[in-house]
This record gives sequence, structure tokens and C-alpha cells, in this order.
Amino acid sequence: MMEKPAAPWPLLQIAIEPKSKTDEEKLLVALSKIADQDPWFDVKSDRESGQTIIAFMSELDLDIIINRLRREFKVDVNIGTPQVAYRETITHTYKQDYTHKRRSGVTGQFARVKIMFEPNADSADFMFESKIVGGAFPNEYIAGVEKGLRSVLSSGPFAGFPMIGVKAALVDGAYHDTDSSALAFEVAGRACLREAAPRLGVQLLEPIMKVEVMTPEDHVGTVIRELNSHRGQIRGQETRGVAVIVNATVPLANMSKLEDTLLLHSKGQARLCASYAGYAPVPLPPDGRDPPAIMAVA
Repeated sequence: MMEKPAAPWPLLQIAIEPKSKTDEEKLLVALSKIADQDPWFDVKSDRESGQTIIAFMSELDLDIIINRLRREFKVDVNIGTPQVAYRETITHTYKQDYTHKRRSGVTGQFARVKIMFEPNADSADFMFESKIVGGAFPNEYIAGVEKGLRSVLSSGPFAGFPMIGVKAALVDGAYHDTDSSALAFEVAGRACLREAAPRLGVQLLEPIMKVEVMTPEDHVGTVIRELNSHRGQIRGQETRGVAVIVNATVPLANMSKLEDTLLLHSKGQARLCASYAGYAPVPLPPDGRDPPAIMAVA
């Protein structure tokens, strides 16, 4: 089975639609009721595709949701391919100086910011602070910088996934008495991070699961081979009664149908338990191209 992981957000998402057009409203009502009951379940609409997207924590959760839709709410659905909640982060510290300057007729826009960007390994949350002292900078301009930075973090420069583990400090700046505004500083904040991104060592992250497999000793070798074939890292093993416990970590992108595979190759005797372990860098292929599975569960 898969335990409910203590992840900071739903780890998987999938497109869902009713098999019958007449059930569209019924599906939305049903999903809304499920979301009210489960804090780890979320429903949203993709503006570009018009699809309904549901976010959840595990394949087991998805099976429960689909069964509830069919049995409790009498809605038959089609589902797409599960997508993993990848994230992006930075690995380098860099100070970026950026000036936003634009003139249109008699009015203009001006905002200059100098921002120090740093990795924040201690927290996934974005941390922002102003180091400009003495009230020399209007608070609304500082708020504009933070708003601009947060808007960029929602879609990272590597593959468009949200960015985590970032610190930003506004260390200096300049404004014009008539041409500056909170909006100008919001634009400057966005542009400053985008300009700094190539020097920040942006890295793609994937969710990792802690896996425990209980199996008879005769099948330990098979279990380890299967875990390795799913990009698993064996962390150790121990004997518990007549069974052997194999401990490993496996990328969530490679967890799909792993339990079914282990049952098949152990003649139904292996049992898998998994929980969220954290995020780790996605290894790049030797040729440096993008990882082949960054959009979907493998």
C-alpha cells in the first residue's frame, strides 16, 4: 500500500473528463464535494486547454477518487496520463542589478533594483527581505518588487515548473519622484530574476518516495532488481521474522505500477509501503538533454 505522504502539496495531477457531455456539471459538483472532504485533493481548470485537472497524492488516492465518482456519484470518466509535481530551484548565489526605464509621451516608468538571490536549502518557501534601511525606500515599492518576484517563481525558467528554495534580498534600489510606481517596481522585480536566472544554476527537482518492501528471502534478489530498474536506490535491508525488509528510495515518476510488478515477480508475496521522502535533483542524461520523463509518470 502507499501511505499518505506528508508532502507540501499534491504530488500528482491528471486531466479528467466525463464520458458523457451531459455529465459535465455532475462531475464538477462531485469533484467539489470530494475536495471539501480531502485537504490533499485539489481541482482546477487549465485555461489553455479548457481541461479539468485534479491533483492528488498517490495512485491509490486516484483509484479511490475514480471509484467514488463511478459508484457514489454515478459519473463515468476518462482520465489522462498522471503528471508529477516537478519543481525547480537555484544552486548558486548571485547579485543582479536591473533598471526598468520606459517613456511614453510626457509620462514614464522608472525602477532600479539590486537583488541578491541565494539558495534556501532549509525551506521550500520563498523568502524575501529588504535590506534597505532608514525608510529610504517607499514600502509600496518594496511590496511591488516582492510581488514581481513571486509571479516569476510560479513558472520557473528550466521547464516552467514552480520554483522552490529561493531567498531574495533587495539590497539597493533607486526611484524617480514622478516616474516610479509600485507597478514599475513589480516589472523590475520580474525582469531582475529572469535576467539573473542563467547565473543561478537553475535545477529541476523531482519528488522522491521512501519505499519499504517486505518479501520472503527467496525473492530479495528479484525485488532489488525491480527497484533498481525503477531508478531506485537501495538503502539497506533487515530480517524481520521469516521476511526480509528491503529499504529504498524511488523517484515518484517511476513508482507507477511498481507494486503490481513486485507482486507479479514474487508470486504475490511481496508487500510495498511508500511515503513521501522529499525532493531531489533530476539526473540529466550524459548528452545533457532534458530528462525524458519530466512531464509524466514513467
